[in-house]
Amino acid sequence: LGLFRPQTLPLASDRRPLTGAVVLDVVRTVLPSFLLIFITLGSIFAGMATPTEASGVGALGATVLAFWNRRLTFGVVKKVAIDTYKTCGFIFGVFVGATAFALVLRLMGGDELIQGLVKAIPLGPYFIILVILFAIFLMGFFLDWIEICLIMLPLLAPVIQDIGIKFGGYPGIDKPELVWFTVLVAITLQTSFLTPPVGFSIFFLQGVMPPSCTLMDIYRGIIPFVVIQIVGIILPLLFPAMVLWLPMAAYGK
Repeated sequence: LGLFRPQTLPLASDRRPLTGAVVLDVVRTVLPSFLLIFITLGSIFAGMATPTEASGVGALGATVLAFWNRRLTFGVVKKVAIDTYKTCGFIFGVFVGATAFALVLRLMGGDELIQGLVKAIPLGPYFIILVILFAIFLMGFFLDWIEICLIMLPLLAPVIQDIGIKFGGYPGIDKPELVWFTVLVAITLQTSFLTPPVGFSIFFLQGVMPPSCTLMDIYRGIIPFVVIQIVGIILPLLFPAMVLWLPMAAYGK
């Protein structure tokens, strides 16, 4: 975007000449955050920690960085603890509600009805995938990703396994077609959160933008990114190896 429309990314008025001191300052600023991300994700890919345990590693690393930068005060710790309790309470509330809904749906036979309707869609398995992704795209207008994943993925996983999509040649990955489908769902939800009229990311962005930036300005500005997201859905859909090579490299035997 900056190459084709440089006026949208103007240079800062107070920018400094690119010298060795400036580069060193940038490295000192970026390197700690990069190391924190590398250690957190690296512990997962190296098999040293589960995602839950890696979150603890990330929290410890963030605490060390705050202490190193002399920003680890009692007020900061208190605020972080309160925000963490609120977030955990919200997530557990969503978990309880979504789990209760899914249980009632299964007891009433709703899961079998949904799976039967999806399997009855004609025109082959990939058309079924497109219909499922479009439905998830629409659900992303009104529901958060947690509710969609907790309710829909357990219902759709058996469908994906039964419609005839099987991937071979990926040692170390159990049921690679489910890994592929999960990545497609994640990209679809990202696209949904960016798309008008009810894109969660749009309203979040509006909240941090200056008053001079209207909602229509944001709508026009996200068009290139929505196009990129759509391309990001089409490519893994046509070439599953794009999303399966990394799990195979990490967990392959």
